[in-house]
Amino acid sequence: MQPFVPSDQNLREFSLRAVLIGLVMAVVLGSANAYLGLKAGMTIAATYPAAVIGMALIKLMKGTILEENMARTVGSIGESVAAGAIFTIPAFVISGIWPKFFTMGNYVTSSLIMFAGGVLGIMFVALLRRVMVEDAELPYPESVAAAEIHKAGARGGSGTKFLFGAMGLGAVIQALVQVQLFATTWESFVGFKATAINLVHGWKAKVGGGMLLSSPGISPAYMGVGYIIGPKLGALNFSGGIIAWGLLVPIITYFLAPGVLPEGAAEGDWIALSVSVWKFIVRPIAIGGMLMGACFTLFKMRKSLATGLSRSISDVKKAAAGEQEVDRVNKDLSFTYVMFGLAFAAMVTFLITWRIFQVSPLVSLVAALVVVILGFFFSAISGYLVGIMGSSNNPISGLTLTALVITALVMVVLGVKGREGVAAVLGVAAVVCVSAAVAGEMLQDLKAGHILGGTPWRMEMGDLLGVALASAVLFIPLMVLHEGDISAQGTKRIAELTAQQVQVVTAPDGQTYTLDQVKQLPADQKKAVLSLDAGFGSKQLAAPQAGLMALLSRGIVEGKMAWPLIIVGMMMGLAFILMQVKSPMLVSVGMYLPLETTFAIFLGGLIKGVVEMVGAKRGLNEAQKVRAENNGVLLAAGLIAGEALVGLLFAAFAFYEVKFQLTRFVWGPTSAPGAFWISLLILAGIAVYLVKVPLDNAGAADEPAPPSANF
Repeated sequence: MQPFVPSDQNLREFSLRAVLIGLVMAVVLGSANAYLGLKAGMTIAATYPAAVIGMALIKLMKGTILEENMARTVGSIGESVAAGAIFTIPAFVISGIWPKFFTMGNYVTSSLIMFAGGVLGIMFVALLRRVMVEDAELPYPESVAAAEIHKAGARGGSGTKFLFGAMGLGAVIQALVQVQLFATTWESFVGFKATAINLVHGWKAKVGGGMLLSSPGISPAYMGVGYIIGPKLGALNFSGGIIAWGLLVPIITYFLAPGVLPEGAAEGDWIALSVSVWKFIVRPIAIGGMLMGACFTLFKMRKSLATGLSRSISDVKKAAAGEQEVDRVNKDLSFTYVMFGLAFAAMVTFLITWRIFQVSPLVSLVAALVVVILGFFFSAISGYLVGIMGSSNNPISGLTLTALVITALVMVVLGVKGREGVAAVLGVAAVVCVSAAVAGEMLQDLKAGHILGGTPWRMEMGDLLGVALASAVLFIPLMVLHEGDISAQGTKRIAELTAQQVQVVTAPDGQTYTLDQVKQLPADQKKAVLSLDAGFGSKQLAAPQAGLMALLSRGIVEGKMAWPLIIVGMMMGLAFILMQVKSPMLVSVGMYLPLETTFAIFLGGLIKGVVEMVGAKRGLNEAQKVRAENNGVLLAAGLIAGEALVGLLFAAFAFYEVKFQLTRFVWGPTSAPGAFWISLLILAGIAVYLVKVPLDNAGAADEPAPPSANF
């Protein structure tokens, strides 16, 4: 296939402006995906929005299409580093390895983990690129769509107005949410009375039970996620929320209530009990389901995985043989540089496990070897799967889970136990996770570059710069989100205690603090003293994959796994598989997330279904349907990015304890029941926007169809 820019044509490509634009996008899109992944357990591929933004900015500067390709390549790599980070780094906090998240040591450790994983992924891709991107059996659907964006831009087309317009809308709505102009959710406990009969002890008792009902969260980002994954996957995700909050929580609460709550308990007590049941009983069951779902996903892909592995090994042999590639569009990083990069990643892993996690040199050496071996296998697998399905459907969490279990078993065999063993397992899994995520995203961009005529070694060098910057910076948004949430929740709790005229609080360790002293405590200590549900693993920052990694690593290495609940969840996941549920993993993730999150994602999926129905009713042809779909995806991506960036901004305000005061007018405080009508209007407005704009811009029936973004 002839590239869009032939090999013998040398346009400006690796320019300072293209690289700088890409680096900025790497940080921004990486931070946005970190926000989304921690809150919703999902990320979106950054190739598509990076292509649109990079094209718009480079065109303003009269740049070339290869500069646009470079900006997109560097800009999208931050998302893959963020995906690897959010699936693993918070696990150090959730597992108790890091009692305090923000320390210089933790920052250095996290940055080294991300950078080592990124370098590992890029080096393996440099070995595998040529055969994989030229394989006719790998369609690379998102790469083709991204390349067509650049080609359309060269012909005068653009989708920037949809992306940036939606970013503005998402940002405005999230800003209004943060200043509490309207209610973000509504919940109520609907109770009932019944007679409980204990057949063993022969007693009867009048007890209460009921169900905690919740509205969808007012979140453009969640609705954007639902729009992108569509009605079927959105419904699967929401079904997990219904199983958790409509079945398991009410049943367990009903049987727990007689021994926990007094007769005539207030609604707040019932809500607190329901949330505790979900957090400490239902969530471990959901983790068991996620574990079974991840194993089933890898099992379904066993033939593709085996094919990818065998071919990748043969590709390495060819690369080592020193095949000469002289034309520009086929020149990768030299084999010498690749070997140096692999050695560097292994050395960094060795130093992290030996000097930082304090395990023996022998175990550290084994960990470094495990990283290189698993990194190669999973990078090859990730690239192959991206070639088939696109990076949005790449099962990175499943690959990471497999790496974690293998590493944990190796550590147990070597006799490593305790916190050091858990830390080493999480560290190895994190490096492998980042490596696989970076490899998949990079191969996707290299395929787009192959279509456009980009120079591989320059794109690989650009990605090295992007990985380096993202690794150095992405700890900061994680810290801001974690500690900002603790600060926000702590301020609310202190206000409640002040209203109750409480002067002194007693921490779980028995030490007492005045409220003024609590205000001065570091974030993680404040969380412990006030027993806050805040930060990583909380309702606001659920981080489901990291929670799973933390539970499994401690369970295997320290023997502290809640096996009865995990096994129940695995049996539930097996039942989903036997019922031929399309994505058991997604159902289990829905159980793990708060109901308002899955409800909002479900609404976004329904809106996508409405767009498809209306398009069919209007008689749109395939070309118009593709344009409407692509425009809708741009809108959804813009809503996600807009909310995420403003959410990060206000998390920083909370972190620095910047105060906001807003004078409310007609509707009164957002806690009032009547305040939610404004929220319903916001939801309706987002729905109309996501339906009307794509359909109104479907174009004429005789226009040729671009490839579908469809991620």
